[in-house]
Amino acid sequence: MSRLFTFFLAGLALLAQARAAEVKVAVAANFTAPMRQLAQAFEQETGHQAVLSFGATGSFHAQIRHGAPFEVLLAADDETPLKLEQEGLAVAGSRFTYATGRLVLWSRQPGLVDDQGELLRSGRFQRLALANPKLAPYGSAAIETLNKLGLLDRLRPKMVQGDNIGQTYQFVATGNAQLGFVALSQVQTAGRIAQGSAWIVPARLHAPIRQDAVLLNAGQGNPAASALLAFLKGEQARALIRGFGYEI
Repeated sequence: MSRLFTFFLAGLALLAQARAAEVKVAVAANFTAPMRQLAQAFEQETGHQAVLSFGATGSFHAQIRHGAPFEVLLAADDETPLKLEQEGLAVAGSRFTYATGRLVLWSRQPGLVDDQGELLRSGRFQRLALANPKLAPYGSAAIETLNKLGLLDRLRPKMVQGDNIGQTYQFVATGNAQLGFVALSQVQTAGRIAQGSAWIVPARLHAPIRQDAVLLNAGQGNPAASALLAFLKGEQARALIRGFGYEI
C-alpha cells in the first residue's frame, strides 16, 4: 500500500511539472528588487517560473515593437502599456496598475541630503544623476521636479544621465555622482532608508508614477503569463510591493 502511495505522489509531482510553464517578463529597472522576490514567491505558489529581464521601459517598448519575445511587461509608467494595446501588440483589457512609484533624491553619504531637498538649491555638489527622461519615467519625473522647483536650467550642467533607473542608482552607489534621483524602492528596506541620506520627493512636484502591467500578444495562451498577472493582484504580492515603498 505504501509503495502504491509513493507511486501516486510521484505521479502527482510529474503532473505538476508537466503543467508548469515559463513566462518571459520585461520588468522596469526600478522594480528589480521586488520582482526578484515576487518571482520566487510566484514559483513556490504556482510552479511556474518567471524569466526576468530588467531595463528601461522605453527600450522595452522599442524591443517589443521589433519582435522581442516578451510575454508580460511590467512598465514604469501607464502610457507604454496603453500604446502597446493601441498598436495591437498587447491584449486589450489586460492592463492594470500594479504599483505607484515614489521618486527620491538619494546619496550614499549620510547627512548630505536634507529632508527638504534644500541641497539642490545650494548646489554644493558636483554631479546629479538621473535616468534618461526620454526612456525612463523616473527620469521624466526628476526633470519635472527640477522644473517646478525652478532649478532645471541652473543644475543642468551638473546632470549625468543613466540609460535607466538601475544605471542611475549605480552612478550614486559607486560614488560617480554624489547624489541622484532614484526610485524609493531601490534604497528602502522594511520602511527605512537602508543607507546614506535621502529626500522623498513630494508627490505634488511631478505627475504620479503609475506603473502598469500588461499581457503581450506573445503571452496569450501561456498559463504562466495569466497566472503571473493574477498573482500580482493578490494580497501576498501587494504586501511585498508596499514593503518596498510603492503605493498600491
